[in-house]
Amino acid sequence: MYRFRRLEGFGYLQGMAEKESSELGITKASSVQERIKNNRKRKLETSENQQRRWGSLRSCGLALGFDVDWCSYEEIQSTWQYNYEIALFARIGLHCHNFQKGTNYKFKRLEKCGTHSTRYEDYYITFEATDPTSGSVFSFQTMLSNDYQYLTWGIGLTLASLAARIKATHGTESVDEVWDMAAIDDSYKGPMPKWFSDEALVRDDKKFYVVQESELHENDWLQLLMEVAFYSKTESGVSACKPLEIKKVVVETLEEYTTEAREKLKADNAIFYISYKCIADPSTPWAGEHDAIIRKTMDGKPGHMSLEVAVTKEQIEDRET
Repeated sequence: MYRFRRLEGFGYLQGMAEKESSELGITKASSVQERIKNNRKRKLETSENQQRRWGSLRSCGLALGFDVDWCSYEEIQSTWQYNYEIALFARIGLHCHNFQKGTNYKFKRLEKCGTHSTRYEDYYITFEATDPTSGSVFSFQTMLSNDYQYLTWGIGLTLASLAARIKATHGTESVDEVWDMAAIDDSYKGPMPKWFSDEALVRDDKKFYVVQESELHENDWLQLLMEVAFYSKTESGVSACKPLEIKKVVVETLEEYTTEAREKLKADNAIFYISYKCIADPSTPWAGEHDAIIRKTMDGKPGHMSLEVAVTKEQIEDRET
């Protein structure tokens, strides 16, 4: 089902869609749009009886995926309070909410997590967050889609927040999980960009912005992007965050600023070129200097934000050996 990565214009996805359709017994002539419609209908279980069941869950303040499992409708419980990978996903959803709402909520601890697997992994995460201004603590929910890699386009990882909200105490709004690719400018679609040149940085100074050192600390979400880049580089091979030090960030966006160039940090759609260092034991394979390219896009819907990380040369070489 192509709910998130619906890029009908690329032949590679067309081929994948046809292959998956064949495996599922769907005729090769079926369109991607039909595939989306059929799978969404099957996934949400739209029979009249099931809709009544779902409605009764919502009236009790329960959310499908977050509070009840897709198949058994039993409560999802977890005994752990912290898991680095899931916590990283939770923080991405929280950053999306902060970015859209102008808040500064902080992640505190995990409460529970449910998953739904198709061609990719959907994570339904409930966790505690805090508001530093008031000191209040509350439950927050985010749905994050962990997409497979597309080395053909130079994409090593795609993480997309499809829901980010404070958990409701009475009733629950449904999740709008359909990513509106048509809302994204073509400049932010397709193959990942290459690292910028010094000439381009000077020539297109209206398009690029070199983040100042003070801003690297003022905007802690840049640290989050660095962690996402490192997570992609290690291919989920870390169980805890390694000591990372951000060195330099350059932002590229077509969105114009009003008064100051630093406003490019707040662009909905932008490409981040991040240089950082892993200060781990030199004997570890990831110690040393690293460069990362992250493409952030937003389709304008609440809770929606996509982060695509460019594949590294090491990842390509590993797959060729």
